[in-house]
Amino acid sequence: MRNKKSFRSCGIGGQAVLEGVMMKNKDDYAVAVRKPDGEIEVDVEVYRGAMHGSRLRKTPFVRGVFNFVDSMVLGMKIINYSASFYEDEEAKETKLDRALDKVSGGRAESLLMGITTVISIALAIGIFILLPYFLSSFLVQYVRNSSLLTIIEGGIRILIFLIYVVGISLMKDIHRLYQYHGAEHKCINCIEKGRPLTVHNVMRSSRIHRRCGTSFMVFVIFVSIILFFFIRVENPVYRILLRIALIPVIAGVSYEIIRLAGNSDNFILKIISAPGMLLQRLTTKEPDESMAEVAIKSVEAVFDWKGYLRETFGYEVDESWMRDGGEEETDEEPV
Repeated sequence: MRNKKSFRSCGIGGQAVLEGVMMKNKDDYAVAVRKPDGEIEVDVEVYRGAMHGSRLRKTPFVRGVFNFVDSMVLGMKIINYSASFYEDEEAKETKLDRALDKVSGGRAESLLMGITTVISIALAIGIFILLPYFLSSFLVQYVRNSSLLTIIEGGIRILIFLIYVVGISLMKDIHRLYQYHGAEHKCINCIEKGRPLTVHNVMRSSRIHRRCGTSFMVFVIFVSIILFFFIRVENPVYRILLRIALIPVIAGVSYEIIRLAGNSDNFILKIISAPGMLLQRLTTKEPDESMAEVAIKSVEAVFDWKGYLRETFGYEVDESWMRDGGEEETDEEPV
């Protein structure tokens, strides 16, 4: 009989999309979407990302930068895919569409996706990295201590992020997206707890997970505060350039932290993961069973969860276990 307290990272990750869930296992990913007619469409693709096969992809602190960029690019691609099921069928091609097709040689969609990704990254840098610096600089005539100013800048950065998270969580359309986000986490937690992947077991699993992108962003903010505190220059222009230049370092360090946190039950890692997991109570919502079904379809398209349970927890999944649904307790993570 397996140990109820055992924990093993299965290595898969995912993302919520419009009326669906994406799950990624190594280079393979699947997007499952609940179409307007109620059917579940599953699309399985391969995404290798930048510098595929390079040693840099496996180098600590460097691999995090590539993973961050890849997640942005793939994220845009799958969101566009899921949205395509709900687009107005009568929408006509515009002059801009035709112009972009001509310029890009028929790859207008890829071009627009690239432009959107670059703009999204630029906005994120502007709002969460540069804006706090400019706001804190207004206090320079009142606060002479540079260390204190850096701490204030960090506090503003945290405040802006919290306002952003709370603000979008109140939007009606985002609520369903967050439900699918919860379904994604529940599926992964179900597998990593050693439970058969049934709707019943998924619904009783936690919607909070240590490898979540929300937790990653929290680590990014705190790592940036620490680095900006210890690495400083006097020239205002150099300060701005320094903040931009350190972004890859921040992403690399944050990735290693969340990687460790997601693969260990270490007490210290649990403590530093707590703020991000607490914030996930805003960025994930409890899904319904139909959402859990979609998430399960996405997992099963790219991951052999029965083989994983056999190899990791040492038991075969039988029909009686599937019918009974396994254990009785839920496993919401304490924070």
